[in-house]
Amino acid sequence: MRKINVLALAALGTALTMGLAACGGTAGGGGNTSSGSQGTGAAASAAKYNDGYTKVVNPSDAKGGTLKFALSDEPDSMDPGNTYYAWNWNFTRLYARPLLTYSAEPGDAGLKLVPDLAEGPGVASEDGKTWTYKIKKGIKYDDGTEVKAADVKYAIARSNFTEELTDGPKYFAEYLDAGDYKGPYKDKNLDNFKGIETPDDQTVVFKLKAPFAEFDFLVANPQSAPVPQAKDTGIDYEKALVSTGPYKLESYEVGKQFNLVKNENWDQSTDSTRKQLPDRIEVQFKQNADDIDQRLINGQIHVDLGGTGVQPAARAKIVTDPKLKDSTDNPFTPFNRYAMMSTAVKPFDNIDCRKAVQYATDKTATQAPWGGPLGGEIGTTAMTPTTVGYKQFDLYPNGADHKGDLNKAKEHLTACGQPNGFETNIAVRGDRVKEVQVAEALQASLDRVGIKATIKKYPSGDWSAQYAGRPDFVHKNGLGIMIAGWGADWPSGFGFLSQIVDGRFIKDSGNYNMMELNDQSVNDLLDKGIQTTDTAARNEIWAQVDQKVMESAAFMSFVYEKTLIFRPSTLTNVYVHPAYGMYDYTWLGVQQ
Repeated sequence: MRKINVLALAALGTALTMGLAACGGTAGGGGNTSSGSQGTGAAASAAKYNDGYTKVVNPSDAKGGTLKFALSDEPDSMDPGNTYYAWNWNFTRLYARPLLTYSAEPGDAGLKLVPDLAEGPGVASEDGKTWTYKIKKGIKYDDGTEVKAADVKYAIARSNFTEELTDGPKYFAEYLDAGDYKGPYKDKNLDNFKGIETPDDQTVVFKLKAPFAEFDFLVANPQSAPVPQAKDTGIDYEKALVSTGPYKLESYEVGKQFNLVKNENWDQSTDSTRKQLPDRIEVQFKQNADDIDQRLINGQIHVDLGGTGVQPAARAKIVTDPKLKDSTDNPFTPFNRYAMMSTAVKPFDNIDCRKAVQYATDKTATQAPWGGPLGGEIGTTAMTPTTVGYKQFDLYPNGADHKGDLNKAKEHLTACGQPNGFETNIAVRGDRVKEVQVAEALQASLDRVGIKATIKKYPSGDWSAQYAGRPDFVHKNGLGIMIAGWGADWPSGFGFLSQIVDGRFIKDSGNYNMMELNDQSVNDLLDKGIQTTDTAARNEIWAQVDQKVMESAAFMSFVYEKTLIFRPSTLTNVYVHPAYGMYDYTWLGVQQ
């Protein structure tokens, strides 16, 4: 596994302590402009394998053309306030500007927060319970009207306090001092939302229940992008989005395609992190994953929107062809790929049954679909080694070869009253080839000790809203094990852990704590950590949370993920953004 960059983490810790003072600058240079083409899908002649991990490949300010994306399923929502996929947090920045965002740079520099809609970082009160942001003047929507502070307040009210919008996180609802506010769909008078104050059109004041030391990171998520109350159409807002970014919505056919064109009211002078190069951007949904790879290699499309890397068939072809391999990057991502066992589904309400699964799993087999070592290091913790606060440990060692400790597994089966094994179901996103193959490898592993697992496939678009993220569906259908993945909402232990391990975040729909773990000691440590202003002490607490979670045996890590992502030679300004673990979608252009 890549070692943590100690200097970078020290710098990040200092930035967190200081409230992340604005750091200007954007990525420039570092790459080499193509001096020719080796075919529509081949690497630009000067670009090499993994160049996009450390520099900008094929830099160009050329405008025009159509940037083409494809996705194997459909999104949870294209509404910036109602989405929780990492690729969509990246993509929505093309039309939605939050208060802060990440610097547009490859490498550790890209983890710095910089102003976006706001003039600078938040100003915290002495007690840490009030955070104030000033909005830049002159930022307009695509209809020419000016953005106002009340629009930011409304955006957060709708995304966090309504029952209708279920797919995004609910951090603001948890931490804002908003009383029993029920959201703007039930109470249209925004003055009744006391968690945010807007004393004038340029000022947004967040009122918290308790100190939140990493609040600047929280407002960098797309839910702080403004939405005018008069333009909100609830769950249908994704079909009539109002843009503050360089692109605006042209058309959206749900489940089929999503098209953007240039926003003439976007002002580059207010935006240091985005470009506006292609004339239009087209996205095709529900495309076959293997077909996406072939179209990338042939140069027929430019980007796999999901950012999770090529499938096994394309990977085998690419790694044996030097020219194709030079068109790829193999970055570590912020993601852990893992299984969660539901503590509310029998027999996984018994910890020894969960431990039996931990010991029985052949982790070399579950690593293989990701590409073996090319796809990531075998995992043993919830946090990844690139997460601030990570400490290495392994509570369930399953042999030097990681192929499983079947004797230990059988011991725990006996301890949980199931000496001959049991039956369960494994839930997986059916359109994700690698995840299905992981489920099949896990199924074979468990069969060795008498655990008979049936694989249940569900669409990724409704994965959290209707299936694995809906506890009543999980219980009714006996989904004991769910294959999933998670990347940090921001680069710290809290940004990684809170939504998937805090028992207070278990939701009726859009639930990501699929373990349904509600451990008071875990919840208390999360509260203690986020109120701790000393960086070193805070990071130590995140390591303690990780230990507690793994002691539950409900979380089983497969790999700390790396991906192999392909960049056609016609794609310009390509680099891996460290905050998302995929290409920066707001910088991309196309050669004509």
